[in-house]
Amino acid sequence: PHPLYPSFPPIRKMGLAVLSAVMVYLATQTSARVWVPVLLALLVALGLYLWMRRVRLSDGEKFRVAFVHPDLGIGGAERLVVDAAVGLQQLGHSVVMYTSHHDPKHAFAETADGTLQVKVHGDFFPRSVFGRLHILFATIRGVYLAIVMVMFEPRYDVLVVDQLSVPNPFLRLTGSRIVFYCHFPDLKLSGRRGALKSVYRLPFDLLEEWTTLLADVILVNSRFTSRVFRETFRSAVHDPTVLYPSINLAAYDEPPPAGIQSTELYRILDTHATFVSINRFERKKDVGKAVRAFALLAPHLGGRFRELRLVLAGGYDPRVAENVEHKQELEALAESLGVRGQVIFKPSFTSEERSAMLSKGLAVVYTPANEHFGIVPVEGMYARRPVIACNNGGPTESILDGETGILCEDTPEAFAQAMLQLLADRGR
Repeated sequence: PHPLYPSFPPIRKMGLAVLSAVMVYLATQTSARVWVPVLLALLVALGLYLWMRRVRLSDGEKFRVAFVHPDLGIGGAERLVVDAAVGLQQLGHSVVMYTSHHDPKHAFAETADGTLQVKVHGDFFPRSVFGRLHILFATIRGVYLAIVMVMFEPRYDVLVVDQLSVPNPFLRLTGSRIVFYCHFPDLKLSGRRGALKSVYRLPFDLLEEWTTLLADVILVNSRFTSRVFRETFRSAVHDPTVLYPSINLAAYDEPPPAGIQSTELYRILDTHATFVSINRFERKKDVGKAVRAFALLAPHLGGRFRELRLVLAGGYDPRVAENVEHKQELEALAESLGVRGQVIFKPSFTSEERSAMLSKGLAVVYTPANEHFGIVPVEGMYARRPVIACNNGGPTESILDGETGILCEDTPEAFAQAMLQLLADRGR
């Protein structure tokens, strides 16, 4: 297929050729008497084309569902939509995933092994320019993906859009019902803002609110996110519905394959008391707090400390400068604290490695503060591993303090005390 558009049926290729010829003709005309009537005719033809292609709801109880996700990599948001798509497919619905980027080598297995059908449009656009303008290019990629879906892709009964809401106004032209899953308002994730950045972000912030509220149904991942949603999008008439993320239980019930037992990771997990941190390599996840807390255990444990290990695992994309830089920062931090030999880095792990870490680790250390929900604590608790997390945000809705984990203050010292408590409980 041509890199700029999908593989079209012959009739659509013919339509595209005619449209291109008309546009070339208009570009050569200077008289409004020529191009205004032609342009109006094109708009009428486009409206008729879209009207004829509006979705007809499926008969019966089985529906055609499409997921629209900006970047199908490895992370909590991706895990949620992949599990939801697989679940719907297992119930007999027809499911397709649309995205602007998908690298089978850096994605969940279900999107790479044929379990789910994945269609990619717009990956030729850059993610940024010299590490800047991320939201601008995310918007461009999202708009392009939506336009391709409107003009050339099949129709669906339901479109599940998440993370990026800018496709919504275009997707409404399909006549499909739109469900928007808000993991967290993007304007709250843009970091510190100076005067120039505030001016740059303003149109995107306004666009986010308008496009988000165009969805037929708006879902959020926690009561915490729901409160932030109401505070952020003040023009919303109705509160969003809280739908907690779930996990595919069957994927966690399978025993680790025999081959993984010969790996270095499994040997470490099998022979050392190991704390496990699972997060993307992003600064906002504050994984450094786990490294500092781990180093603080040394004075309390003496020689026994050398038997401990800390695994830092998570989504890692070499295309993303922050992932590369932050992993290097964490390695330097571990080196400066004298624990580099006990900290194991596992970027972009497999499902089998995840199961091994959760089943063999001593506990899960979940460091983000004010996390929107946090799927990792749910994974850890299902694996019967206690979870140490901050006493704020989404984890307060999933962890029972003192029963399924420990909720503590957002400091390395508090996390270290929780780790010592779990070590003491282990020795009983």
